[in-house]
Amino acid sequence: MDNRPQKWIWQHPDYPHFNYDKTSLIDLLGQIEHHHGILHGISMSMNQKDIQSIKIEALINEAINTSAIEGEYLKRESVRASLYKKLLQHFDAKNDTSTHQTDALVEVLIDCSTNQTNLTQERLHGWHNCLFVSSYNLLYKIRIASFREHDDMQVVSGAMGHEKVHYIAPPAKSIDKDIKVLLDWIEDCDENIYIKSALAHLWFVSIHPYDDGNGRIARAITDYILSGSSQVDFKLYSLSTAIKNKRTEYYAMLDKTTNLFINRNFDFTEWIHWHLETVKQAMIDAQKELEYLLQKTRFWDAHRLDALSPRQVKVLNRVLDVGNENFEGGINTKKYMAMTKVSKATAVRDIKELVDKGCIVQIEGSSGRNVRYEVVV
Repeated sequence: MDNRPQKWIWQHPDYPHFNYDKTSLIDLLGQIEHHHGILHGISMSMNQKDIQSIKIEALINEAINTSAIEGEYLKRESVRASLYKKLLQHFDAKNDTSTHQTDALVEVLIDCSTNQTNLTQERLHGWHNCLFVSSYNLLYKIRIASFREHDDMQVVSGAMGHEKVHYIAPPAKSIDKDIKVLLDWIEDCDENIYIKSALAHLWFVSIHPYDDGNGRIARAITDYILSGSSQVDFKLYSLSTAIKNKRTEYYAMLDKTTNLFINRNFDFTEWIHWHLETVKQAMIDAQKELEYLLQKTRFWDAHRLDALSPRQVKVLNRVLDVGNENFEGGINTKKYMAMTKVSKATAVRDIKELVDKGCIVQIEGSSGRNVRYEVVV
C-alpha cells in the first residue's frame, strides 16, 4: 500500500470530478456576456473586409502569444504570410515570408477555431505534429504526434541543480483512458461554455500527455470549445494574448490549483474565476481594437480627398492603429523625423499641412519646443 501523501490533483479520489461554486461565478459570467454583446454590436456595424482584417489580426496575435507563453518567439510577418496564404484567394507568393513552422501553427489555429467536428485522439496528435513539424526539443528527441511513454514527466523551472518541481504528471499507462474521458466530456458536457473551456484547459494540462507542447494544445482545446458556440465571435479576440499579458500569474494559478498541498479542498472555483477574468479582458482588448478600426475608417472617409503624402499617411496610420492614448507622447517633430526619415524642415512642413487640413490638432498644454499633436478622430 502506498502511504505517500497525495500532492497532485490526479491523486485525489474525486479526480476528475472538479468541484466549483457556480453561484459565485454568475456575476462574472454576466459581465462576459455583456462585453460579448458590445463586441458583437461593434462588429455588426463593420464591413466584411474590416471584419476579415480583425479576425486575421486576432489569429496572428493568438499564434504569436500562445508560442511566446512557452518562450518561443515568432516573427509577425511570417505568421501573417501564413494566414494570408491560407485565407486569401489572391496571395502574392513573391513576397512570401512564411515558414514551415508558422504554416503548421496556422493550420492548428484555423482548425480549432473553425472545425467543430468532434475532438479525437488522432486530431490532437495532428495538432501536436503541426507544433513540432520542423524541430526537436534541443538535445532531446521527443515523441511527436504520440503520447509520452515515460512516467517521470515533471514541470520544472530554475537553473540546473536548483530546479523547482511545479507538477508531476500521472503515469503514462493512464493517458489513453484519461484523454478518452476528457474528450467524451467535451463532447457531452452542457455546462456554460466559458466554465467548460476553463475546466478542459486545466484537465488537459493535468494529464500532460505529451513530452512537450501541452500548454499550446490546452489553449487550442480552449479555442475549440469557445468557438463552438454561435454566441461567440471567437476569432475577434485572442485569449492567448490576454494570458501572455499575465504569464507569471497564469503559471502561479496552475501551480496552486494542481497542488493538493495548496488546493486542500479540491476546489476549482478560483481557477475558473481567473480564466473567466482573462476571457473578459480578451474581449475588452478586442473591443478597443474594433473601436480603433472604426475610428480609422471614419478618419479616412473624412480625409480621402486631402491628397496626403505617403509619409503623412504612414504616420497617421501608425497612430490610428493603436489609438491616440496608446501613442505615447503624441506626434512631434522628432518622432515624425524618426518614422519617415526626413529632414527637420520637411517634418515641420508636413506637420503644419496636417494641422491645416484638420488631420491633427495640438495637444492641450503642449507648446514651444515641446509641442505635440494627436489625430482628430
